[in-house]
Amino acid sequence: MKKTAPRAAKKVTPAKSAAKKTTPAEAASGRTAAGRIAEAAGKTASKKAFGKTASKTTVGKTVSKKAVGKTVSKKATSGEAASGRTAPARSVAAPPRNESHTALVRRARRINRELAEVYPYAHPELDFENPFQLVVATVLSAQTTDLRVNQTTPALFARYPTPEDLAEANPEEVEEILRPTGFFRAKTKSVIGLSKALRDDFGGEVPGRLEDLVKLPGVGRKTAFVVLGNAFGRPGITVDTHFQRLVRRWQWTAETEPDKIERAVGGLFPKNEWTMLSHHVIFHGRRICHARKPACGACPIAPLCPAYGEGETDPEKAKKLLKYEKGGFPGQRLNPPQAYLDAGGRPAPPLGAG
Repeated sequence: MKKTAPRAAKKVTPAKSAAKKTTPAEAASGRTAAGRIAEAAGKTASKKAFGKTASKTTVGKTVSKKAVGKTVSKKATSGEAASGRTAPARSVAAPPRNESHTALVRRARRINRELAEVYPYAHPELDFENPFQLVVATVLSAQTTDLRVNQTTPALFARYPTPEDLAEANPEEVEEILRPTGFFRAKTKSVIGLSKALRDDFGGEVPGRLEDLVKLPGVGRKTAFVVLGNAFGRPGITVDTHFQRLVRRWQWTAETEPDKIERAVGGLFPKNEWTMLSHHVIFHGRRICHARKPACGACPIAPLCPAYGEGETDPEKAKKLLKYEKGGFPGQRLNPPQAYLDAGGRPAPPLGAG
């Protein structure tokens, strides 16, 4: 049989962007200089620029890398095709090990935009009708769920509707009402104490300044920002347990102290986005990115997440892990906003209801 001489590697014309000349080995393997980002000394080149597409060929398999924020497809194996199952989405946009600050800002803001599309109805999940109810409910939410607080506060506010009323309350009676929230003695002391402070120092009104709010018994920066952002429309980042968990999984920061997390994440976003950013992250943490078993296979931002694979990646199994409106279960609030109901969310049942 006549041997065919190997074809010479095609000459590559230097691009206007001064891309490095393609070597014969690269040409033979299918790589091109145009798809490569020049490496700085000691740094790893990014495999994919956000918003662009790239492809990588492996032995017998082709992995398609779509634009960031969209589903990433993988060619199914013959066994998967026979069973009718498809391979779960894979994270191909994990940030490089030495991600620059600029790249981090872009990725973080892209995640927030994606979450805003998934949760356009995100809202504070504590029931409240005025700033006083919100500050009390937020204090009570420590070490328990918003759902349990929402099931407990109707009886509390029906009996003590104002700071003046709660300031004069019998502690034992308040303790009995707050018992379902846990740590009810300490919480009783806090809500009665903050009610007395509101009555004596602020004329029975909840102050709208951070420096005043944090002086109230039981009120820290997290509680203060919940109140400022949702009762007064003043931007703030709420660093609760969900927020802390997710921003570390996404490698937005390695900080572990709430005030340091607040400053680090706040520096990635415009101030006017802080309140809704908090809602988006907390909503996602409660519904999909759970603490013990995140539903990675059902996550809309999997291509942007460096922690993809920590949880269930099979799409069908992941769907069974979804909570609240995405899993068909009731939400946290007894009286949620109309936008949440319009999106398919269901209100939670009152305390003691079946």
